[in-house]
Amino acid sequence: MSPALRIGAIGFGLIAVCYGFARFAFGLFLPQIDSDLGLGPSLSGIISGGSFAGYCIAIVASAVLTERIGARAVAVGAAIAAAAGMAGIALAPSPLILAIAVVVAGSSTGLASPPMAAAVAAAVRKSRQDHTNTVINAGTSAGVALSGPIALAIAGQWRLAFGAFATVAVVLALAAAVSLPASRGEQNAGGLPPMNGPVVRLISASFLMGAASTALWSFGGQLVSQQLGWGPTGTGILWTCIGAGGIAGAWAGTLVGRFGLDPVHWTFLGLMSASIIAVGSGIAAPALALIGGALFGAAYVMLTGVYLVWGTHALPDRPATGLMIGFLTIAVGQTAGAPLFGFMMAGTDAGPAVTCFAVVALFAGAFRARSATESAVAQPSKGTGKRFD
Repeated sequence: MSPALRIGAIGFGLIAVCYGFARFAFGLFLPQIDSDLGLGPSLSGIISGGSFAGYCIAIVASAVLTERIGARAVAVGAAIAAAAGMAGIALAPSPLILAIAVVVAGSSTGLASPPMAAAVAAAVRKSRQDHTNTVINAGTSAGVALSGPIALAIAGQWRLAFGAFATVAVVLALAAAVSLPASRGEQNAGGLPPMNGPVVRLISASFLMGAASTALWSFGGQLVSQQLGWGPTGTGILWTCIGAGGIAGAWAGTLVGRFGLDPVHWTFLGLMSASIIAVGSGIAAPALALIGGALFGAAYVMLTGVYLVWGTHALPDRPATGLMIGFLTIAVGQTAGAPLFGFMMAGTDAGPAVTCFAVVALFAGAFRARSATESAVAQPSKGTGKRFD
């Protein structure tokens, strides 16, 4: 098996478990968890924000640890954290214990992504790296898509679901220990990354996109439950549509290579905005809400792929750190966005919050991967893998 295929398969599975199960499945099961533990919208938002905050801390630690102790060890640690956090969710007797477990589970996603970028940089040939990275990144969608049918099959038994997810994470830890390279990246890497133009604009765009995405990642289940009257079956189908749509994110590297970062960025920000309205407005027909879910999944995973490529091109000698910057800032935006949406939703009906967050997604498009001045000064030759536009 080629390095690209081996690392791509393990990375896809690890991201599916950490992102699709450990992080985003909480939003799918939130109506049932709320019913059992009496959380309410405000506390739900705070807990969701705590998950994103745990991610923020973990992804910084992961980038540093990957450069010091290697990709394999950090990836195995990510899978173990996912297993521990999801086991804690399954057993949580109170909102406090649940909140702690959600933070631990959410931190696994921060640990998972940087070592995979480093593994790809170390073992996959240059021409295949963008494609391999974005295929791995699309594992999020597979996890989300699988969590929907699982929710349907077990008829709302969220504790059983998270127990099963924890078992899968243990299996992925073993697979990562056997299959991933122990690369530490550049021996002289370290310290803070340079705050050049592409990095600053990446931070701005990814923050706004991350904040906007919490409208559906954290509250999608509650929105369709409250506004469309959907039960666990409807929310499970919505989650399946989100995950299935997100598989399109595997082609982010291909689309960026053909059309450039900025056109792909703008296109999918527009789709994200439209999808938030379609799912959260409460006036759309059920079929349109499900289509909106699929568009949201495609847009979110495509945009994370865009920020992944953007970051690794901005810091080509430090791929784990380049990825960390974009993904960290997405999570910072989500940390801020989830509580804000929860408070807005608790104070009025959901309509103003949904509209506001759809507009925030569009604002992210104001930031370009490379300014016109930078494009005129530096025009990389074809095939270098350093192209921004």
